[in-house]
Amino acid sequence: MVGLKPSEVPPTTAVKFLGAGTAACFADLFTFPLDTAKVRLQIQGENQAAQAARNVRYHGVLGTILTMVRMEGLRSLYNGLVAGLHRQMSFASIRIGLYDSVKQFYTPKGSDHSSVTTRILAGCTTGAMAVTCAQPTDVVKVRFQASIHLGPGCDRKYSGTMDAYRTIAKEEGVRGLWKGTLPNVTRNAIVNCAEMVTYDIIKEKLLDYHLLTDNFPCHFVSAFGAGFCATVVASPVDVVKTRYMNSPPGWYHNPLDCMLKMVAQEGPTAFYKGFTPSFLRLGSWNVIMFVSYEQLKRALMKVQILRESPF
Repeated sequence: MVGLKPSEVPPTTAVKFLGAGTAACFADLFTFPLDTAKVRLQIQGENQAAQAARNVRYHGVLGTILTMVRMEGLRSLYNGLVAGLHRQMSFASIRIGLYDSVKQFYTPKGSDHSSVTTRILAGCTTGAMAVTCAQPTDVVKVRFQASIHLGPGCDRKYSGTMDAYRTIAKEEGVRGLWKGTLPNVTRNAIVNCAEMVTYDIIKEKLLDYHLLTDNFPCHFVSAFGAGFCATVVASPVDVVKTRYMNSPPGWYHNPLDCMLKMVAQEGPTAFYKGFTPSFLRLGSWNVIMFVSYEQLKRALMKVQILRESPF
């Protein structure tokens, strides 16, 4: 057995909620540079005049990271980290922590197993709920990741994370903080279904067929498969979401206009810009998050049982 043993008592909703948010923050700390590289590659070509003025060109994941470090410093890889952690504590806690509860809600009474349709419905529901609550944090995170700072003389639009929330609300209205909600709901419904349903099914089959036991190797394989599926199906929506949230007011009329302009100006391959860092990020993020999540659930349940024990 690798790691903590499963608790005999099923984890409570509160344990899953707290464990999911904490595990997601832990995963973000390790994979954030890949997410930043993905954002830079996704917006490349969006405003060619501004990019040409800065003479900034990104080529591949490693090239993007090295270019950012050389031109903007090592800290640039973690631009928007605070907003990213805000996002995970609110976003992952809901979409992952409440998934099992919502799945049980949709499962017919008396049924031993949830169908694929039920799992997909649960993934869509928790994904949409999470975006509704966490959208402002995502907007701020993307703005910081997309901003380029080439030295002391370069103007910084936001002095910090809280200033970004205030400035966006002041300049663009409260609606500015929820900019891109529709593509983000679409994207995260797809991602959540791909991640949670794939993880759920792979883990279930590995255990049912006794290929692996409920420990680290099982969690690792299930999480890796979830990350790959999520990247394949969500990348097009992710690119549109990133560009739309990062765009200045009036640049795009709506997400559909953003999508059509991308196709007209850059071709359909634009939808898979940043695919490699997306997969590297989602794959590694899922592995770290799900492995941590499984262990945190068990650890938190042990703490809860010890606290409730009379001895």
